[in-house]
Amino acid sequence: MLPKLAPALLLAALTAYACGPRPPVGESHARKPESGSRSLTSAVEVDVSQGVALALSVRNEAGKKVEVAFPSGLTHDFEVQDSVGRVLWRWSEGRLFTQAMQNRVLEREESITYKAEWEPQDLHGEFVAVVSLKSSSHPIEHRSKFILP
Repeated sequence: MLPKLAPALLLAALTAYACGPRPPVGESHARKPESGSRSLTSAVEVDVSQGVALALSVRNEAGKKVEVAFPSGLTHDFEVQDSVGRVLWRWSEGRLFTQAMQNRVLEREESITYKAEWEPQDLHGEFVAVVSLKSSSHPIEHRSKFILP
């Protein structure tokens, strides 16, 4: 009887080995990124007095230094959308970025500001600025409406 069960047992063992260990229900072995809201605060400024000036300020409020991880050289991005969500301009478009991962340490109470300018060509109406920190550990995205008269 054992010789007939051997192939079935071997197949079951190989399948279990190939699939690897499974985490218990409700647990995951994948490392989840830290929530940006616990340690980093951010603010967006949109100035339409001459063209459109965009700024993203990120501040470490954690009370200790925070390491912000980026999967590439693209650390931040800015885009402008029209009222129906079409992207009219993206700061990163046409730029080259290193594919190397990088980290930026923000000391306690340290701030960093990223800026960009967009020159609209005879456009008027309501727009949305989408400003983002492209961090894998502390991703941030803000949407801010603005009007060009």
